[in-house]
Amino acid sequence: MFKASKKISALLFLAILVVGTILSGCGNSTSGSASGGKTQLTFMFRGQPKELAAYQSTVKKFEQSHPNVQVTVVSVAPDQYDTKLKAAIAGHKIPDVFFYNPAQVKAYVNSGVLLDITKYVEGSKDVKLSDMWAKGVNKYRYDGKNLGKGEIYGLPKDISGFALGYNKTMFEKAGIPLPDKDKPYTWDEFIKVAKQLTKDTNGDGKVDQYGTGFNVQWALQPFVWDNGADFINKAHTKVTITNPKFVEALQWFADQQNKYKVTPSISEAQTLDTYQRWMKGQLAFFPVGPWDMATYASLPFDYDLIPWPAGSTGKSATWIGSLGIGVASTTKNAKAASELATYLSADQEGQKALVDAQIQLPNSVTVAKDWAANTSVKPANKQEFLDIINDYGRSFPAEFTYTGEWYDEFFKNIQPVLDGKKTAAQYVKEEQPKMQKLLDASIQQEKQSEKK
Repeated sequence: MFKASKKISALLFLAILVVGTILSGCGNSTSGSASGGKTQLTFMFRGQPKELAAYQSTVKKFEQSHPNVQVTVVSVAPDQYDTKLKAAIAGHKIPDVFFYNPAQVKAYVNSGVLLDITKYVEGSKDVKLSDMWAKGVNKYRYDGKNLGKGEIYGLPKDISGFALGYNKTMFEKAGIPLPDKDKPYTWDEFIKVAKQLTKDTNGDGKVDQYGTGFNVQWALQPFVWDNGADFINKAHTKVTITNPKFVEALQWFADQQNKYKVTPSISEAQTLDTYQRWMKGQLAFFPVGPWDMATYASLPFDYDLIPWPAGSTGKSATWIGSLGIGVASTTKNAKAASELATYLSADQEGQKALVDAQIQLPNSVTVAKDWAANTSVKPANKQEFLDIINDYGRSFPAEFTYTGEWYDEFFKNIQPVLDGKKTAAQYVKEEQPKMQKLLDASIQQEKQSEKK
């Protein structure tokens, strides 16, 4: 059995000491001190406002069922979370329980940040691993060499896919047949419909309703994958963005703005970003995650889910996202911390509270089937989320490598492509060597960590 008993390495400290101020809210997170005879835990997490409220409420339910435990909740805005978590690690103030990205499993285990919670998970009467999504649990298994195998270093907060949503009301007003929930559009069909729904609705001479408005960092992957390409090879050693199929997908993505005019330009998006346009009913298509359901329940239009448009493979693709709930190796209360992690991820009561808040789909496969079949809760076609998990969802490329800097590099300078100032072919030719250099460094860093 692989054990992460090492202290956090000096290399990790050097890499992250440069980020932010130490998270002050976790000052006593690992002290194990008792207040009124209660075990003290700190739980750090992130999310949208409705997610934050749901987790705070669920933690209170945990405290009610565990009267000897008191949890200090530290909620952080999503765009600040990674910086503050790394700062907390660097400052020896790791929260007892915290959210983390599955792409960090290898580095956090090898450097001793995460606790092996296998015995607590397998020994819990409230956890039924056989009924949890295997793709979710396996993201947090690691045997020291292979992800998806071995000990458990966290449980999924959730597992979910980025489905494609569409404005059903807009289609109906335009007299356009609704999309087939079982058959994806081709790229050409998608553009045809998006162009039909891009229009000036108030007669002022300016387009104020668009076909779509995808964020490249979260929506390029489906088109790359369904066109038969990828960011990295199967051995996870070579950056493959110069593949003609990849270039074609990236260029088609950029052409949505510059050639087909079905998405707002960067200047138009600055006036009103695409998320706000979707919320106001001004976009025909927009990605939707289960975490959006509570917010989207009050949309001024009806919406539903469909498969992503299919490229040359003829099949849809998209990513499966997840956040892990990990326990710090430095916690003084391993049992209580693990019980909180399992309560949030796998306990029936905890799961019910979070699912009822409409911020995620159930981690229980059995419960998820009934949840998806309940058409009284929007969107009606929640089965699409399950199809992504079961059939056509994939992990982010950076989850397979020791660090993700090589992948992040791709998006740093991509705006000229989106604005039509640089072709996709030019861009990938420039970026591939930079990304490969970072990937090689990541591979070397992993080899060095395994020797310690």
